[in-house]
Order: sequence, then C-alpha cells, then structure tokens
Amino acid sequence: MTVALVTGVAGQDGSYLAERLAAEGTLVHGLVRAGERPVGLPGEVRLHRGDLRDAEGLAELVRRTRPDEIYNLGGVSSVAYSWRHPVETGAVSGLGAVALYDAAWRLQEDEGRAVRVLQASSAEIFGTPDRAPQDEATTVRPTSPYGAAKAYAHQMAAVYRARGLGVSTCVLYNHESPRRPETFVTRKITAGAARIAHRGSGTLALGNLDARRDWGWAPDYVDAMVRAARHPVADDFVVASGATRSVADFAAAAFAAAGVDDWEPHVTVDPRLVRPADPGEQVGDARRARAVLGWGGTLAFEEIVGRMVRHDLARLTG
Repeated sequence: MTVALVTGVAGQDGSYLAERLAAEGTLVHGLVRAGERPVGLPGEVRLHRGDLRDAEGLAELVRRTRPDEIYNLGGVSSVAYSWRHPVETGAVSGLGAVALYDAAWRLQEDEGRAVRVLQASSAEIFGTPDRAPQDEATTVRPTSPYGAAKAYAHQMAAVYRARGLGVSTCVLYNHESPRRPETFVTRKITAGAARIAHRGSGTLALGNLDARRDWGWAPDYVDAMVRAARHPVADDFVVASGATRSVADFAAAAFAAAGVDDWEPHVTVDPRLVRPADPGEQVGDARRARAVLGWGGTLAFEEIVGRMVRHDLARLTG
C-alpha cells in the first residue's frame, strides 16, 4: 500500500488531495496545527498534530510514518498575512519545506528506496515578472514575504534534486473552489455577492480592482500535483489556466451568477485592503505540464465562479 504524508491537509488543496488519495487506496497521514479541527476529511486519514517550524518534530513524523510520497501544501497562505508576519512566514513556508526535504532524503538514505516529494510552489515567486506568460525558466524575483519564502523553498527543491531526492514543484497560479476560506478575496467576493443577492441590498469592500490573476479550479491543480509527484523524473512545472481576469471581472461574474446584473453599485474600494506591493500581471504558461504530465484544466472561469456562488447561496437558503 502506498503511504502519503500531506501537510496542510485541512486546507482547500489538502482536503481535495486527501479525498483523492484515500479513494485510490493510499494510506494518508495528514499534518494539522495544534487546535485545528478539520472537518469533511475522509475518515481513513490519520491526523498528526505538529508545526512546520518544528524541524525535529517533522523529521520524527517522517521516520514514524515512512511515507512513499510527501505533499507539502502547508504554510502561510495569505500574502497580506505575510506582510504582517514576515519572520513567521519565512520559518513556516521556507524553512519548513526544507526540513521536510531533508527528512525525506534521510528516510530515503536509511531505507534504500525512493521517497517522492511535491512542493506546492506559487506564482508569487515571480513577483513582478520579466515576461508574460511565465514558464519554468522565468526569473525568480519575489516582491512579498510570502513570495520570498516560497522562492527559497522552490530553489531548495532543486538543491535536493541534485542530491538525489525526487522532489518536484508545482508553481501554482490562483486556483479556487467553494472550500476557499473567506479570507481569500475570491471567496469573499462570492460569499458577498450571494449575501447581497439574498438580502436584496448591501455593499462589498475590496482592494485593487485592477489586479489581474490567472484563476483555475482547485481539484484540477491537485491533479497536477499528484501527476508531478509520481512522474519518473522530478522537476518544476507551472500549473495555470493561461488566461487572466481582473478582480473586477471576478466580481462581475460572481454577481451575475447570483442574479445581480449591475455589480458596481455594490462594490467599494477600501485603500486599507490594497497590498503594500502588488505584483504585475501573473499569467502562467502550462504547456510543459500538459506535454510532460498529460495535465489539463476541466472548468472555465465562469463555471468556477458560478460553482462558488451557488455553494454560498445554498448555505444562505439551506
């Protein structure tokens, strides 16, 4: 039986990944933070309390669970939070990833068998990109603490690959689903549009409406991570839709899905929600993932937004 260890198992991507792996018959161990109470995970998932800042604890968990595959999806998930807590962000999202690589490499050396690792990287490593679209050769030059921590983990993956560890990275562009917390602007928009449609009035405060992002469907991106982890040759893969929309476009689609045609009177711009430094246009070139991994997206932008809005409407009416 394949054994997998998933950090961040309680998050959006982690929950979809745990469901997929468990359905395949994989024994899934999941790392959760102290006090975290995940809901909706398959009952077979074995949960372990821990912290990505605890390198010794991570090493012991890897030794004890003896995974064949490690998926590092844990870490600070908000760019805004990273600006307020840059040291924590570096320790969790940067050093924590390297602690897992090292534990995996040591397990591989001790047992004489391959251990595969998948690092959930981020388009934020490119910061203000020097090209559009971005691919695996795009210069890494982050512009936020979040991006810098992810960049360190991303580059250290290559260091451990050279050392003989099969660690792949998926450079993930924005990917959404109804499981996104409302701390993310996309879910804030869909939940807000649903509430306004349900009540018949109200406003939603947002930051930079002109910021453009490349949005995809979270389960599709989880599929890419599994494909990358299991590919015979470990490497870096950009995972993206290849198209960008603005935050304003996302809001318009969400309100339309909720039955509100004129969205602009319901949206205000709050300067406090604008990031200290917002990266330029991020759009990914996923041709390599499609060609090498056989990966592809399954949902169009409007359907992704629509599914999120319908979920939020159902919560209000159910």
